[in-house]
Amino acid sequence: MSGIERSTNYDMERYQYLSEYDSALPDNLPVIPELIGKYLIMRKHDRGDLVQALDEGTSFLLDGTQWESVQDWFWFSDVKDSVDTFARAWVLGAWKVEETGEVVKL
Repeated sequence: MSGIERSTNYDMERYQYLSEYDSALPDNLPVIPELIGKYLIMRKHDRGDLVQALDEGTSFLLDGTQWESVQDWFWFSDVKDSVDTFARAWVLGAWKVEETGEVVKL
């Protein structure tokens, strides 16, 4: 293999590696309950923004569950900094489902 062929091969391998690296998810994805993930997906599909998602009223039903349970998770859950966790999931567009460990990527 000549020097040019080696260089070209190296460049292609490097490009492939960097492409895969760029599309990889971080190791420390936020972990949120399934219901909260469904709510996040619903708000994203409605083209809402993060502030709206955190500030919506209590008139929604989600899978037959009153919206209050989503609000309760934000403000009263045992999860430290649950609002920050939700915001990270929102910005990344990816999270782990607390109940199953499944990774969700929008």
